[in-house]
Amino acid sequence: MGVLGTLKETFEASTESPNRGEDSEETSAGAYWCDDCGVRLRDTEIESDSPACPDCGEEMRFERSMSSTGCAC
Repeated sequence: MGVLGTLKETFEASTESPNRGEDSEETSAGAYWCDDCGVRLRDTEIESDSPACPDCGEEMRFERSMSSTGCAC
């Protein structure tokens, strides 16, 4: 195949996964949202299952990420 074949194989292998390269962060399942303030906190940043909004103190709701399976309505 030569150089062109090698380049093509390398390019295809590098674009197969949306998570390219080293990923030092935890995989997130979604985020917590405050509907009143619009504050968003990733679930990997939160230690509790029902966090309060840092701005207004109201309980935040959990929403799965678009990449996860199932409905996030």
